[in-house]
Amino acid sequence: MNSNRIAILGTGSMGGAILHGLIASGIEAADISVSTKSEASAATLREELGVSAYSLETNADANRAAVSGAHTVIVGVKPGYVLEVLDEVADSLSEDALVISVAAGITTAAMEATVSNPVVRAMPNTPSVVGRGVTGIAKGSRATGEDLATATKVFESVGKVLVIEESQIDALSTISGSGPAYVFFLIEQFTATAVSMGFTGEQAEVMVHDTFLGASELLAASGKSPEELRRQVTSPNGTTMRAIAVLEEANLKATFDKATAAALARAKEIAEGNL
Repeated sequence: MNSNRIAILGTGSMGGAILHGLIASGIEAADISVSTKSEASAATLREELGVSAYSLETNADANRAAVSGAHTVIVGVKPGYVLEVLDEVADSLSEDALVISVAAGITTAAMEATVSNPVVRAMPNTPSVVGRGVTGIAKGSRATGEDLATATKVFESVGKVLVIEESQIDALSTISGSGPAYVFFLIEQFTATAVSMGFTGEQAEVMVHDTFLGASELLAASGKSPEELRRQVTSPNGTTMRAIAVLEEANLKATFDKATAAALARAKEIAEGNL
């Protein structure tokens, strides 16, 4: 990938995660150009990362400048601005540039109606910033196998990639895309419980954060299923068994079903233009 210039339009939570992940993976900063809202942000990215950064605050053509000469263009702006930004840069894109959107709800058909380039939809998640992302990608009608391979290489540099049909990508966004927020919410609530039991905030943070981290690493290293590892912790008639019984009574599966259904419904609203 180092021989191809990559442009990232928008360096918010997702665009920023991809940018940092790409650099951490070994992509040369000189091969990356970005556009961002403020000059302060652009200056920080130039100074700290060494990328070419253009500010919309000081340069109305920042997006067009960022995509100039790029072989891969990642559109990291919010869903409501994706098509507007694509329309803005359409005549500045290299003819063979691959356009990748990371926005929920914006279809490849909508992107193809705005630019003549091959397009790919990607749904990464924020752990991409530490190289542990999960990204689902789906190609548009004009994208080739080579384009799909290029998109795969980009996102493999920040984690794992699942190549799926576009009809599945909104559903994927409710699991791996939104999933980190679900985990953080669980950690937040579990930490509050620890504090309510009399532990300090610092003590609760160590107990909860490191328990989640350790459990995840154990799952990855053991080769065992979550069910098997849970059973190993749950001694018959023990304290954990009593707690698990309460959690089972709460029917967390139904709660997650309802939560992901709500997220999926919102993704469909966005696709229909209800931003």
